[in-house]
Amino acid sequence: MPGDSEAGVRVWLVERTYSDDEQNLIILTYATPDGEQYFRKERALTSFTDVRDTTAAVDADPANLGSVDDPELQEQYSEEAQRMRNEYDPEDVI
Repeated sequence: MPGDSEAGVRVWLVERTYSDDEQNLIILTYATPDGEQYFRKERALTSFTDVRDTTAAVDADPANLGSVDDPELQEQYSEEAQRMRNEYDPEDVI
């Protein structure tokens, strides 16, 4: 797959949401540029001093990628991943 590296598959940030179930939990969703696969990362914020950067892209282990089965969501993820790839370097903090 294009965008693969030794560290894994390059995925781009397409969505950042806050969990309804748990307080202080941010869900980061990254996707491949074709929108067909996604990687989900959950981050608990324990305090205001707990600062961890969110980058435009990460390299994910292929075994940790899920499939996007909904064609509309796949298109949405593809558009956003391509936009992020065109506007940012992978290590840029978002």
